[in-house]
Amino acid sequence: MARRDFIHEAVKNALIKDEWHITADPYRIVYKDATLEADMKADKLLVASRENLSIIVEVKSFLQRSFIHEFLAACGQYQAYRFLLQDKGETEEVYMAVSHEVYQREFRKDMVKLLAKRFSLRLLVVDIEQEVIWKWIK
Repeated sequence: MARRDFIHEAVKNALIKDEWHITADPYRIVYKDATLEADMKADKLLVASRENLSIIVEVKSFLQRSFIHEFLAACGQYQAYRFLLQDKGETEEVYMAVSHEVYQREFRKDMVKLLAKRFSLRLLVVDIEQEVIWKWIK
């Protein structure tokens, strides 16, 4: 199993506080002769529509010196998960979880905004200290 990101437990706790049920930690994506591991899978029952929503979450702390280098690697990983799930006919949406601090510092830059848009990046922004979801970005 790969080493967990520094903010992994805070993201997990924020999802649980928001009434998500963690169904896999980590979540294995098996595709033909290979397996990849996303950080977690979570489900939530939408009472109004009686629909069950499932998401795959990839947690990223972005602690390396070069944010952009780590960001580009994370986007490749994110896209691989999306493409494999789509090819298997799975309906879960993939989200990249980041801290509110990293979001405020890095994801508001024009280049990062453009790349996030082109990668169709869905973000789950978490207040790490409070362990609560700050914002969902589709």
